Amino acid sequence: MRSVTYSMNVSLDGYIVGPDGSFEWTAPDEEVFRFWTDELRQVGVHLLGRRLYETMLYWETADQDPSLDDAMLEWAALWKRLPKVVFSTTLSAVQGNTRLVSGGLAEEIERLRAEPGEGEIAIGGATLAAEAAASGLIDEYRAVVYPVLVGGGISFFPQQERRVDLELVETRTFSSRFVYLRYRVARPAVP
Repeated sequence: MRSVTYSMNVSLDGYIVGPDGSFEWTAPDEEVFRFWTDELRQVGVHLLGRRLYETMLYWETADQDPSLDDAMLEWAALWKRLPKVVFSTTLSAVQGNTRLVSGGLAEEIERLRAEPGEGEIAIGGATLAAEAAASGLIDEYRAVVYPVLVGGGISFFPQQERRVDLELVETRTFSSRFVYLRYRVARPAVP
């Protein structure tokens, strides 16, 4: 069965966006950018909320930007080919290799898990991830932690009323002081 992963850049105090709505502090260096490109190769479909979709729209036509280097062009090509599902009740259309869904995250994830296909089901965006986490649908949490405290904003971790035990799968420290953390949700053994 395909795994559902939630991955984003995050401040040390746990935010993906600061209190002013900015995330300029998340600009990756070359080493981290290569890491995210390698991660993207493992994704079979990417689920996004409206806000993240609108932020990522640039990459649908980034190959036309003459200022991009080879690494960014490679990432743009991977992103453009990747099937994406956007969950929104306000958008009426989407671009590229993207499908629009107006509800039913749990049903969509179960459908994607059941159909043949390779690669992970990646979730991007805190609101969408919170809904998936509340339904117990996230298998792994992955974060590149940036050495900055932003003091508030949008939290990486969904606010839940339940405990979720995690197992550390991988860590990596980049030369630029960023730290990658990968945790698998600890599922109780089925008798």
